[in-house]
Amino acid sequence: MGIGLITELDSVSSYSEIVPDTVVFDDFERFPPTAATVSSSLILGICSLPDTKIQGCNSLEQSDDRMSCFFNKALVNVGGDLAKLVPGRVSTEVDARLAYDTQAIVRKVHDLLNLYREIGVPPERLLFKIPSTWQGIEASRLLESNGIQTHMTFVYSFCQAAAAAQAGASVIQVFVGRLRDWARNHNGDSEVEAALRRGEDPGLALVTKAYNYIHKYGHKSKLMAVAIRNKQDVFNLLGVDYIISPLKILQSLKESVTPPDEKYSLMRRLSPHSAAAYNFTEKELVKWDEHSFALALGPAAVELVNAGTDGSGAVTVQDHKWRS
Repeated sequence: MGIGLITELDSVSSYSEIVPDTVVFDDFERFPPTAATVSSSLILGICSLPDTKIQGCNSLEQSDDRMSCFFNKALVNVGGDLAKLVPGRVSTEVDARLAYDTQAIVRKVHDLLNLYREIGVPPERLLFKIPSTWQGIEASRLLESNGIQTHMTFVYSFCQAAAAAQAGASVIQVFVGRLRDWARNHNGDSEVEAALRRGEDPGLALVTKAYNYIHKYGHKSKLMAVAIRNKQDVFNLLGVDYIISPLKILQSLKESVTPPDEKYSLMRRLSPHSAAAYNFTEKELVKWDEHSFALALGPAAVELVNAGTDGSGAVTVQDHKWRS
């Protein structure tokens, strides 16, 4: 690289923590393992290997109980291995089929937490990823009140992000590209259509509003943008706490240089200053409860959350250094 030149990846990393979206450990050589994701299919693949042995489940009489035991232990074993690779927290996804049962989510988190304790991973190294239904948000409130860190996912509307922030969730995850895709093929969602009328991308607009709400009103939550589709998405989100980016975008950023006289082109879009200047309506500043949440949840969020939770057996571990 020429003297005085820095890469676009260096530039954007000065504004937001850029986390590679990969499940391949070999990729960690190119992009240090600040994050790694283990999908449900990979967990199932590990469990199906002939030399995989998970002890302590065969004594259970019911096959469903045995399967749950196997999955929990496989999940925690992988999470424990990942915790050895990076100094940060490990985010473990709670079974999405529990999304509408607060107490079942809380029980599952405690089961996983106990398994992590058995292998020596302390609670402060852990996050538990929970769908942002009202019941999931209530589970987050209960868990956070007991010092257990939560990571709220499937966020597609402002009411979800605001309610999760009010619940004290540690991390709130917004799917930028999925909301954009929905808007291209559907209509009838007032929040999405309001963004489009302003000439804004609905996914980017949601991240902006959620970030400004969290920072303007002093919530502890960190905001994460996922389902990033191109470099321009990254540039438009600079300042958000975390950006989970596909490797092809990271590689493009790494290969592109930014001469000093062009640094102005990479500007921080989200900041405490932008948050302080952002205006919210009285309707957006309510203390969210189940009734107001249900009324505010538009068809985009309803459809996309259902797509993520209906019949899902997804179990994911996300290992990262997302700092509190």
